[in-house]
Amino acid sequence: MARFGGMIAATGRRYRLTPADVAELEQTTWLRLVENLHRIEQPERVGGWLATTARRESLQLLKRAAKYRTGADEMLVNLADRDLPDPDARPIAEERDTLVRAAFDRLRPRCRELLKLLVIDDPIGYLDLSELLQMPVGSIGPTRGRCLEHLRRLVEEEEAKTMPYPQNVSAPPEWSRR
Repeated sequence: MARFGGMIAATGRRYRLTPADVAELEQTTWLRLVENLHRIEQPERVGGWLATTARRESLQLLKRAAKYRTGADEMLVNLADRDLPDPDARPIAEERDTLVRAAFDRLRPRCRELLKLLVIDDPIGYLDLSELLQMPVGSIGPTRGRCLEHLRRLVEEEEAKTMPYPQNVSAPPEWSRR
């Protein structure tokens, strides 16, 4: 439950379920797993099964909620929501993702491989990582830290490439508002 609980809750939040509905989604998803345990042929793929079930259950919860929605609820839905992302958030995130990908591609192959294996949806344990990368278990954490630090510096370099002027130099006077 600890391994996949966060993923199930995040699925509910992506569908903008209320906190109570997210809690119900978590309970229902785990219940569906217990009900269907005998059908799961590949236990290592249970994460994907849970993700699919959480999406389907989220849709069911939304359908049920739509039946009971009142006119006042509709008005509230149209009000500005502090929890909604800023309209500029998506382009900014896309720009950030582009910078991170460019920096990631500049990492040494060993760092790229280690970081890829650490962030996959179904991460593998340090013992398996050790065997796969032929690296002592005790070296994985420190190596990960060095790789992330190097990635951070590379991202800063990529950001510097995209800036029209260095940060300590002001823009031309014609750019300033009067």
